[in-house]
Amino acid sequence: MKAFHLTAGPLRHDFSATFESKLGPGGLPGAAFAALAEPAAVSLEGLRRKRENGELPLLSLPSRTDDLELAESLADDIRRRAADVLILGIGGSSLGGATICRLAEKGEAFSPNAPRLHFLDNIDPATFTAIYQRVDFARTAVIAISKSGGTAETLCQTLLLHDAFVEAGLDPARHFIAVTEPGARPLRQFAEKVGCPCLDHDPQIGGRYSGLTLNGLLPAMIVGLDARAIRRGAAAVTAAALDANRPEESAPAVGAMINVGLLRERGVTQSVLMPYSDRLDRIGDWYTQLWAESLGKAGNGTTPIGALGAVDQHSALQLFLDGPRDKLVTIVQSDVANTGGRVNGSATELMGTELTYLEGRTMGDLLDAEQRATAETLIANGRPTRIIRTAKVDEESVGALMMHFFLETMIAADLFGVDAFDQPAVEQGKVLARRYLAEMGG
Repeated sequence: MKAFHLTAGPLRHDFSATFESKLGPGGLPGAAFAALAEPAAVSLEGLRRKRENGELPLLSLPSRTDDLELAESLADDIRRRAADVLILGIGGSSLGGATICRLAEKGEAFSPNAPRLHFLDNIDPATFTAIYQRVDFARTAVIAISKSGGTAETLCQTLLLHDAFVEAGLDPARHFIAVTEPGARPLRQFAEKVGCPCLDHDPQIGGRYSGLTLNGLLPAMIVGLDARAIRRGAAAVTAAALDANRPEESAPAVGAMINVGLLRERGVTQSVLMPYSDRLDRIGDWYTQLWAESLGKAGNGTTPIGALGAVDQHSALQLFLDGPRDKLVTIVQSDVANTGGRVNGSATELMGTELTYLEGRTMGDLLDAEQRATAETLIANGRPTRIIRTAKVDEESVGALMMHFFLETMIAADLFGVDAFDQPAVEQGKVLARRYLAEMGG
C-alpha cells in the first residue's frame, strides 16, 4: 500500500506500523482505512478549492514573502537595541513562536549576541514580578499579540508593562509592537494612542493556526532564524499534500484517516507526539492546543499528549508500552548519528568494563540508537506507531512539521464533521471570567 511510506519536502513518513497488516490486531484494518478514502478526498478537494479562491489564506501563506520585509526591519532594530524581548500572547499567539524559537535557543543557530526571548503566555503574577526584577526596561522590547485585539490576558499584561515603562521614565512608543486584526480593536487603539508600530494579523487565520504568520516569525527573526526557510518547508508540504492525486498519496490525509480510523475501530483515544530533539521540546505543547481545540467538539476528537525523547523513555514510555492500548504514538526522528562529543577510551577505566558499548560512540549515536529502539519496541508490543523522519531539525523541517499538522488537523475535522476553526466551549469560559471580574467591584 502506497500509504505506508510517503515523502513531503524534508519529511519522510512511515505509517506502516499503524496498520493491521504489520502491527497485528491493534492496527487499523485495511478495509476501515479504505472506507475513509472518499471523505478524505472530499476534504482535500475542499482545501484545494479554498487555496485557489483565497478562502483559507493559511494555504497560500507559505509561498508569500511580502509580509516579511517590514518584520525584518523591525527585527533588525530590536536586535540592535534590546537585550530582552517580552512576547505577550496566550495560546496560539505564543505557542507557534515559542516552538520555532527553540531552534535558536537549543540548536546550532544559537547566538550569544541575540536578545533573550521571554514568552509570557500566562498571567501568573509571580512570573511578572520575577520579570520586573530580571530585565533592564531600557534595553527591553515588548511584542503584544492578540488576533481579536481583545484577549483579556494579553491586554492585562500590556497595560501593566506600559505603566512599568512609564514609571521607569521610558517612552513605550520606542519599546512596544502590537500585532492584531485591522479595525476597532483595544490593542490597536493602544498602539495608536502610544504611537508604537502595529502589524496586521490576518482575520482569516486563527490563533492556533498562526505560527507561520508574523506571530511566530517576528520572534524567530529577532533571534536570527531564517523565516523564508520556515515558509519554504511549509510550502513543500502544502504542495505535496494538496496536489496528490489520491488521499492515500497525501501524508496529512493519511495521518487524519489513521487517527480517525484507529479511534473508531480500535478505541485509540489518545495521540502522542514524541520528538527526539530538544529543539522540538515545545512542539508537543503547540500540537496539544492545535489538535484539542480544533477537534474536541460534540463528543469528537482524541486527546493529544506531548512527550520528549529520550527524557520520557524514563517515565511516560512505560505507560505507552504497557498501559491501556488506547494510544497512537508519533515518533519524530532526525539524522543524529555521528554528531556531538565522542566518548574516548577512558569510559571503562573510569566507570567499569560494562560501559564498553559507549567507547568510541558519540552522544548522537546514543540518541539515534534510543529513538530507533523506542519505535521498534512500541511496534513489537503491538502499539500503533507512526515515524516521521527528517535529516535535520532546522527551520525548513520545523515549518514542514507545523504545516503537516495544520493540514492533518483540518482533514481530521472534516472526517469528524466538526469545524476546525471555532472553539465554542472555550468562549463560554471567557464570558464567565469577565462576569466574575465585573462582580468584584472596586
